[in-house]
Amino acid sequence: MGAGRTVLVTGVSRDLGRTLARTLATDPGIDRVIGVDVVPPRGDLGDVTFVRADIRNPVIAKVIAKEDVDTVVHMSVIATPGSAGARGTMKELNVIGTMQLLAACQKAEGVRTLVVKSSTTAYGASSRDPAMFTEDMEPRRPPRSGYAKDVAEVEQYVRGFARRRPDVNVTLLRCANVAGPRVVSPVMSYFRLPVIPTVLGFDPRLQFLHETDLYRVLRHAVQADRPGTFNIAGDGLLMLSQALRRAGRTTVPVPGFAFGGIGSALKSARVADLSPELVAFLTYGRGVDTTRMRTELGFEPRYTTADAFAEFAATLPPGGRRVERVLDALADHLPPVSDDRPAQLTVAGGHDG
Repeated sequence: MGAGRTVLVTGVSRDLGRTLARTLATDPGIDRVIGVDVVPPRGDLGDVTFVRADIRNPVIAKVIAKEDVDTVVHMSVIATPGSAGARGTMKELNVIGTMQLLAACQKAEGVRTLVVKSSTTAYGASSRDPAMFTEDMEPRRPPRSGYAKDVAEVEQYVRGFARRRPDVNVTLLRCANVAGPRVVSPVMSYFRLPVIPTVLGFDPRLQFLHETDLYRVLRHAVQADRPGTFNIAGDGLLMLSQALRRAGRTTVPVPGFAFGGIGSALKSARVADLSPELVAFLTYGRGVDTTRMRTELGFEPRYTTADAFAEFAATLPPGGRRVERVLDALADHLPPVSDDRPAQLTVAGGHDG
């Protein structure tokens, strides 16, 4: 990679985008880093130049042209409607924002590299899934709503851009669920619950990517200029039951048909958002093959799936009053085991494989 590169990073008001921008700014091969978002980040941006801009607006093209940007890292595809205000706003940011950003990149002759942080959510989760998804596989059940549908549409636009601008190195990173003490996501919020509902009769397989490995792979993608789509995850798999035992959480096994009501109740109580796509994931799980990550992208995570989750679990606080709030939210949705005996709570503990 030659010196003199100018990198634009979207989504820097969120911790992941801000930290990545700061990381890239310390790279000796990068001259300047421009951070873009609709609101300024709360934390220190270091040597990053912040530009207040909405990627849903064509003005982003002027920013790219004015700053002579040659590398774009798109970090604005978000999974949490709360931070965007509402689901409609979230979809606009994800889909319309990506369309406008790609349109701006298409016009900018100087852009040579595009790195997009996507998600293994693109594969969905269903009973018909293969043991491990490779990058060439399609989801068995195409998503109909929510973040998963956003991811599918974003990836479709990115592939279209790659066809129209074959001179640009386009790297699409399908990242497993990112784990870390500061990570805010629906999956991490689920594990932060002091009492955790599980789908009765299912023990899904999980993969995690440590947050420092996320920054490392994004930085590597900027430096390496290896076009293509890559699954990114820590080595190994973790069953949900193993994860919950290691986190020492109390669990409530709930029949699948009752899970929808629980999701609504937890959302109303403002403790978690169990979307239909997350419920499917917590039922069937998902595994992705990372061979191409090593052989073609040339990246090796430092943390395994188990290590990434263990570091996150070590930071979990005790339940406290939140236990009561969650139990109250669950109470109306727990079917009785028998006429006179309520559903059982299971306190996770002990050893696992």
